[in-house]
Amino acid sequence: MPVIKSPLSDENRRIAGDALQGALADLLDLSLVAKQAHWNLYGPRFRSIHLQLDEVVTAARTYADNVAERAAAIGLSPDGRAGTVAGTSGLPDFPAGWIADEQVVAVLVEAYGTLVRRMRTRVEATEKADAVSQDLLIGLTAELEKEYWMFQAENRR
Repeated sequence: MPVIKSPLSDENRRIAGDALQGALADLLDLSLVAKQAHWNLYGPRFRSIHLQLDEVVTAARTYADNVAERAAAIGLSPDGRAGTVAGTSGLPDFPAGWIADEQVVAVLVEAYGTLVRRMRTRVEATEKADAVSQDLLIGLTAELEKEYWMFQAENRR
């Protein structure tokens, strides 16, 4: 018997839960990618990108918390453990070592692009299963698309 009861059917809870758990792993990974970039960044735009990466970390962690709390609210235990994130995130791997500012932006553009596509799939998956989870995912996707646009604009000449 679940610890937390939900008004959703078992099938709809499973669908929403899968979408939320996938989003949780990707968002936690985004926060780790941004922090790794933050620590290893160099180049003429160091300061502005360094500060922007901290904003990404803060936003991604807030989004992850919202997703995890929604999962808990529908009776599912969110899993943000390192092994789960590493094994299930769909974001591209971040390169090891020092990384130039222009390359950091390119890597973040790729990460955001991947994340936005995955979030849109989750929005579609939850359409009939759980409108509340879908609404949360729609709102987060809008914010992620805005951040995606901003990173793309940084490397355009």
